Amino acid sequence: MAITLFLTFTFITGGKAFHYLRRPGKAMMRLHIFVKETILKVVDFFYPPFKKFLPVQTFRYAACGGANMLFDICLFTISYNFIYQKQNVHIGAFTISPYIAAFLTAFCISFPTGFYLSRYVVFQQSSIRGRIQLLRYFMVVMVCFLLNYIFLKLFVEYFGWYPTPSKIVTTVIVVVFSFISQTYFSFGTGRKTAVEQSS
Repeated sequence: MAITLFLTFTFITGGKAFHYLRRPGKAMMRLHIFVKETILKVVDFFYPPFKKFLPVQTFRYAACGGANMLFDICLFTISYNFIYQKQNVHIGAFTISPYIAAFLTAFCISFPTGFYLSRYVVFQQSSIRGRIQLLRYFMVVMVCFLLNYIFLKLFVEYFGWYPTPSKIVTTVIVVVFSFISQTYFSFGTGRKTAVEQSS
């Protein structure tokens, strides 16, 4: 998988990936800037039709959050159906249901991608230090983690829904909560925007 991703990136960047490997320090920074600017260009390319009724930050959050949400759902579906094969996971004396195991697997991957997109694409103007952003983001994500667990348990075990639709509905609910929390708490841009508009 790693080789496939590397070769894909090499093809997209016209061989620049090999240059990044030769000088890892500065190369990683250039890679970060390249990835960030590429994502911004792609996202902002689709913004004009929504410009009249959506602020650019909200649109970027919707685009990045939506992409990460789909990524998370794909990871969940693959994990549930193919990695764990709908079977309970036994870890020592503990037994984890397959949909919870799939959720944990997807979470471990989508958490860092979500933070990256939030910090460098959506909330670029935040003046809060990166460490504080990460701590607050982690706190919000932990609440989202708990909400995911509660809603999945509720929908699957009490409502009798299938795991994948349950995950989709749960994700939509959590994304709305997450946007409000990240805007006003993790990155603090919501308060800043409100002050600017009132002045």
